[in-house]
Amino acid sequence: MEISKILLPVDGSDSSMRAAEYAADLAKLMDGDILLMHCHKAFPVVLGEPYFQKAINKIANKSNELLDPYRTMLQDTSVRFVDRILEGPAAQAICKVAKIENTDLIVMGCRGRSDLEGLLLGSCTHRVLKTAPCPVLVIR
Repeated sequence: MEISKILLPVDGSDSSMRAAEYAADLAKLMDGDILLMHCHKAFPVVLGEPYFQKAINKIANKSNELLDPYRTMLQDTSVRFVDRILEGPAAQAICKVAKIENTDLIVMGCRGRSDLEGLLLGSCTHRVLKTAPCPVLVIR
């Protein structure tokens, strides 16, 4: 089995950082690349100018700040990576990107909710596990 492209969705949590470290180790081992991604909530479409642009700038800055520690960690490990910031429901975006980019594996963190909570709340991890077009490795 060859794993040359790993999708690494992150949300700023401790489990996401653990997943990033694991993905970096796996990418080094397999001489693979990482596609680092973060999904933010939808832009508020009811705002007029200049408030709409201010909201976009604030969300974009916050997303970039969230990705910075992951970028630093991946650069320090010399793993090849690119990053993407997307808008919308995270689970849907993760599966869509995995399909479009033809990734071999998704490595993501789990916030540690119980199975029942995840089922009732429809957690992102559970939805990705159900709909991903490739294998998913969940790191606790």
